[in-house]
Parts: sequence; structure tokens; C-alpha cells
Amino acid sequence: MVTLASADNALKTLYLGVVAEQLNTSVNPLFAKINQTTSDVWGKEIRKLAPFGINGGIGAGTEDGALPKSASNNYAQFVLTLKNLYGTIELSDKAIRASENNAGAFVNLLEAEMEGLLKASKYNFGRMLFGDGSGVIAKASSNTGNVITVDAVNNVIEGMVVDVLNSATKSPVALARRIVDVDRVNKKITVDGTSIASSSVSEGDLITVQGSYGKELTGLAAIFGDSETLYGLSRASNKWLTPYSKTSSTLTDVTIQSAIDSLEEVAGSTADFIVCSSGVKRAYQDYLITNRSNIDVMNLQGGYKAISYNGIPVVSDRFAPRGTMYILNTSDFHLHQLCDWRWLEGDDGRVIKQIAGKPLYTATLVKYADLICDRPIGQAVIKGISEM
Repeated sequence: MVTLASADNALKTLYLGVVAEQLNTSVNPLFAKINQTTSDVWGKEIRKLAPFGINGGIGAGTEDGALPKSASNNYAQFVLTLKNLYGTIELSDKAIRASENNAGAFVNLLEAEMEGLLKASKYNFGRMLFGDGSGVIAKASSNTGNVITVDAVNNVIEGMVVDVLNSATKSPVALARRIVDVDRVNKKITVDGTSIASSSVSEGDLITVQGSYGKELTGLAAIFGDSETLYGLSRASNKWLTPYSKTSSTLTDVTIQSAIDSLEEVAGSTADFIVCSSGVKRAYQDYLITNRSNIDVMNLQGGYKAISYNGIPVVSDRFAPRGTMYILNTSDFHLHQLCDWRWLEGDDGRVIKQIAGKPLYTATLVKYADLICDRPIGQAVIKGISEM
């Protein structure tokens, strides 16, 4: 007979390792390249010494003259608060009892929940990787009841639970509303719940994942953004925090090579990964075909495939901003974490818990982590590319 205790044990011993492996390697090709480490984690913070520039204790001199004055490496300290990442599954008491005499049915029940959790987690991890940490997935312009017009729909999907926040005050317009429909042609989402009063949503209001405003990973949009600070340091006082950036409507090999050359000449950085939107990837493929160049295909870690620019993989991602190509040295990126994925356990050591007052049981995966790029000046972006 299947019991909650046996289900609890299965989640700990059978599913945890598989789920952690999937979330660490199968989110997308870029995430699979990023090293994960527990180093530089101090309590609830990441505190990391990042070197910049070079050692200054070098010089030429006479045979019997003074030696060069010592000048050690330059370091700056990055400071980030670990982000709290959660994923929850839910089982009803009725479903559990219906399958308690059928081990196969109960395994199917658990597997269905875990597959759903994996799908949602991969989607949101991939999305956060390209975000700026704000948790904003779209900006609204207006609403007609529960139908909200937004500026973009590449970060939203049916089933997602979202908040709508006033852009100026960050006060809630609507909380914990589940997206039940996405009109991707007209850029509209429909949410459940009581009808939202007309004109409650104003131009620029923020759509975020439930409870996540300002609490997500520090992704590429933060590194390549125009914020005054990054990792607790002033960009104005630390020019090496600003990556290479170029605007070009036309994408050619020369445009890409110019960015790569700049990284090597300015920062001594070697690009090993290129990621862009699918429209930019198509534009580059069209350029290669027009110029009768071969389109080389390469295999990547995790079973992914990519086209190649001089041996560097060029990968499209659903969450990459339109008209944008990132040229990266992935060895400079680290996901600093307190620990790998773990089940949230109660005082009794159980991971499956009843929701108070409801015939439902939940189990929650948790990870405390954030993303740091050690050398922002060693990364590049090309913007404004005409897509195809």
C-alpha cells in the first residue's frame, strides 16, 4: 500500500537527484555552460573579490638601479543577497487515496507533478537568466476587465500566476492572478479572478511573477543595462563594469568580429558563446546564405545543437531580447549558491506537508543563489539588429 511516508521517501531518494540534474543542465544551452559553486557565500550574501586591470609591479631598469615599485592586483568586492528560488508541487488527498492500493497509479501521479514542476522551473530559470532581477515580465498599457494589453508576450505563458503593480508606487493593482489565455498576435493576456475595473491598469504598469518583484536572479539585462550600480559598485567609478555595446541594424561577420576583437584587446577576454533572439539568428543565417558561406552546425553540452561562427556556437533563445545578440565569455559567469536544490523539510524531516485547512498536500523545492559575471568588460552586446 502506498502511503505518504513512502511518497516522501521517493521524493527524497528517487526524484531529487534527477530533478536537480535536469534543472542544472537542461534549462538552456547558456545555463548549461555556467559553473555553479558554493564559494564566496557568506551567510545570506555573496561577497566576492573581483580582480580588474593588471598587476602594476612591472618595469624595466638599469643593471644596478632601483627595482620596480610593487603594485599588487586591483580588487573590488561584489556584494549580492542570495535570491530565494522555490518550486512547489501539490497533491490532493482524494488523488492520494484513490491510488493508495495501486503503486503504479501513484507513481504516475508523482511523475506528472514532477514533470509539471520541471517544465515550469526550466521556463522561469531560462527567463530569469535574461532578466535584470526586477521580476518584470511585461509592461501593461490598458485593460478591458481581465484582458490586459502588454508590450511583449515572450515572457508570459498560460498557467503562470502574476501580479499587476502600479509603475509609480509599486502598489498592487491585482495580485496572484493566473494567466488563462495569451493572445500572442495582439499582445494581450487574460487573467482569472474577479473582473479588474476598467482603466485600473495604466501605461507602464508592471506584470511580475507572483510575489517576485525585485527578488529574481541578476541576469544579463542587469549586466548590460544602464543602472548606476552593479553588484553594489558604482559604474561611473568603475568603468570596467560596463560591457562593450554597439548598435547596428545589419548583422555581418565583420560586426561580430569587431565585438570579439574589442573584448580581446581591451579585456583580454575570449568569447566562447553567442546567444540571440530567433529573429537575429535567422538574419545571420540569411547573411551567410546570401554570401554563399557554409552554415556549420555543432553539438553542445546537454544535447543542444547550434550554428557556428568561427567555432563559437550561435544559439537562439526564446527569452533573448528582440534585435539583440550577446557575445559572452562564459568562464566569467558563476551561479553562487548556498546549496544545490533541496526539498524544504519540516521539523519532523518530512517534505510532504498538509496545507492548513485544506485536503491538499504540498512539497517545495528550494535553492538560494544568484548569478555574478566576474568581468563585465569582457562581454559584448550588439543591439538594434533587423530581424527576419
